[in-house]
Amino acid sequence: MPRRSLVGAHVAVLGASGVLGGHVATVLHERGATVIGVGRRPERLRAVSGVTGSSVVGDLTDATLGERLVEVVQERHGRLDGVVNAAGAVAFGPLVDTPDEVIEHLFLTNVVGPLWLLRRVLPLLVDSRGFVAQISGVVAERPTAGMVAYSASKAALAAADLALGQELRRLGVDVVDLRVPHTETGLAGRAVAGRAPRLPQGLEPGVVARQVVDAVESRVTTVTAADFLAGTS
Repeated sequence: MPRRSLVGAHVAVLGASGVLGGHVATVLHERGATVIGVGRRPERLRAVSGVTGSSVVGDLTDATLGERLVEVVQERHGRLDGVVNAAGAVAFGPLVDTPDEVIEHLFLTNVVGPLWLLRRVLPLLVDSRGFVAQISGVVAERPTAGMVAYSASKAALAAADLALGQELRRLGVDVVDLRVPHTETGLAGRAVAGRAPRLPQGLEPGVVARQVVDAVESRVTTVTAADFLAGTS
């Protein structure tokens, strides 16, 4: 299968106002793509405005976010060639101590919201024979005690990626599941509940971002945590 060129591609980055998403946007820009930044924090989106062709402010828990992204694409870009989902939420602590609303928020942000958005943008990606790349994370393959709801939500996202890849293969749309290990993005310090345990030194976000974009260009279906670690050794 030939490599995917990103030169001239129009790519939406979900979570572009976050650390990893911002790095992914930068790498995409460096490789010739026009980036549409999607995120919750307008001030952070402005900070990466030099590498984004336009932006959409919103939260994945809002089912209308995908519709607004489609409107921006149609009005300003004319096409959408890819979506990279670098957004997410995390919580820590035993399940018995995790409030219902936290479990709901994790699934809305990590699984339901991305699926809502993809439902709305998939016709554009089919037209362009584009791609979807989603960061499910290491817990998708190694669920972790003290992170039950988070692990379950990311495993669900990974399952969705594998099933969606089967659905879209004949339509020419690539789906990449990215099981990124712990990365120094500061997400653990912004948990929606609980306190992070002592974690080992994480990977450098800029290095991970390059690996994410490499995976899109090479058109693989899954990048495991071991693959990411091997790529940094």
